[in-house]
Amino acid sequence: MPRSEPNFPISTSIRRVLGIIFILFLALLLFLPRQSQEWLSHAGGPFARILEVPLHAVASIQDSIRHAWDHYIALQNAWEENQQLKQEVQRLQGEKNFLREKAIIATQFQQLLAYQETTPMTTLPARIIARNVSNWYRAIIINKGNQDGIHPEMGVITDAGVVGRVVRVNPTTAIVLLLSDPNVAITGMIQISRDEGLVQGTPQGTIHMKYLPPLSPVQPGDPVVTSGLTNDFPRGLQIGRIHEVTKADTDLFQLGEIEPIVDFAKLEAVLVITSFQPALPSSLPKPAVSPSP
Repeated sequence: MPRSEPNFPISTSIRRVLGIIFILFLALLLFLPRQSQEWLSHAGGPFARILEVPLHAVASIQDSIRHAWDHYIALQNAWEENQQLKQEVQRLQGEKNFLREKAIIATQFQQLLAYQETTPMTTLPARIIARNVSNWYRAIIINKGNQDGIHPEMGVITDAGVVGRVVRVNPTTAIVLLLSDPNVAITGMIQISRDEGLVQGTPQGTIHMKYLPPLSPVQPGDPVVTSGLTNDFPRGLQIGRIHEVTKADTDLFQLGEIEPIVDFAKLEAVLVITSFQPALPSSLPKPAVSPSP
């Protein structure tokens, strides 16, 4: 009877250890292919040559994945920086527009203040804070009221010419009807011929000069100024120019259509006439004291 060779079974714990070592070895080869290639090249042998090809392929795939990931991260960072730059550009654009608007308003106020210093009457500068241009009335609201000395029926002007008249006053604001409103009428004068008439707005927003003498030599282009016969405007303030003159056969007077000198739609600030007299200086010079004998 033949003798059986002895059987030495491998314990379960040893197999587990060997399996873990094998898995770690494969993980080392897969996740560190470049380093594994260097180690196998130093080790040499047929086993190293067998593993060189798959390791090279794994290394190439890993490099491609790393390159694609780095490219994605770079694009993500560039996109985030681009969004931040867009927000910064929008913020700077907003600041630029805000400063530009302030500069425009400041320029208009400087022009008004320069005119205020030279005009022979007392005026109060005011900023326009609201508008109401509808089929019922054409008005603006200014940021000055009766606390600032504003009263109804005061005239409102700019450095260019006549704007309108104050009709309602609150403590801190006032409503000004524009010259193009049909509820506003002032006396005007053709500056060249010296013919007078009534300047009044219309429901359509145009401005007419009524009751011009039938024999008046008024022509399109003639300047129209205030006549100074009412208590709201002094004499000689610019109203506009005659655009057209009409007279029907049944009319007793000529009718002139005026092109206003003030662009009501672009007003930012105005001057309210508080007195026809010039403003008194804030400090008067003290009289010289003569030496006693």
